Amino acid sequence: MRTSEEYRKGLYTMKPNIYIGGERVSRDDPRLEQPINVVASTFEAAQEPELDGIATTTSQLTGEKINRFCGIHCSVEDLLRKQQMTRVLCHRVTGCIQRCMGVDAMNALSTITYDTDQQYGTGYHQRFLKFLEYFQKEDIVANCAQTDVKGDRSKRPHEQVDLDLYLRIVERKSDGIVVRGAKIHNTIAP
Repeated sequence: MRTSEEYRKGLYTMKPNIYIGGERVSRDDPRLEQPINVVASTFEAAQEPELDGIATTTSQLTGEKINRFCGIHCSVEDLLRKQQMTRVLCHRVTGCIQRCMGVDAMNALSTITYDTDQQYGTGYHQRFLKFLEYFQKEDIVANCAQTDVKGDRSKRPHEQVDLDLYLRIVERKSDGIVVRGAKIHNTIAP
């Protein structure tokens, strides 16, 4: 499992590819300090002996102790421990812990890839498990945007009066894409 120092070091060595208000910034920009501190607290919690079994779990792939934010829920006990961890950590940071959506997305992918393989005879789940092993070993922080802000929910995205109520690609470039619109609960992306 990574420490909070290793997490920060990894962030600060990444190439500056974040834009805030049109300005390209690195991850040590002071405007990102608070969310970085929140995520760092999840690494700290996994190192605390009193949170062993709450902020940590055992990988069903390797049998090694891992950060619970990298685990797949395999039992009711796993779900209860995840809920307990979430409550403890959210109280500590007085708000969202930022990693819940990522672990929820990984759990959804585990189920969906398995079900797809069962129905269609594909190999998605084995590839997912290979990635999951890497994900757990490296103690990756996953990001998952929760939802679009929606606007008029009786209308499709392209029917909205304000098209920016949904995230959309407005330009494709050789080095990436340009998007416009709104997405909520994506604080952790940078």
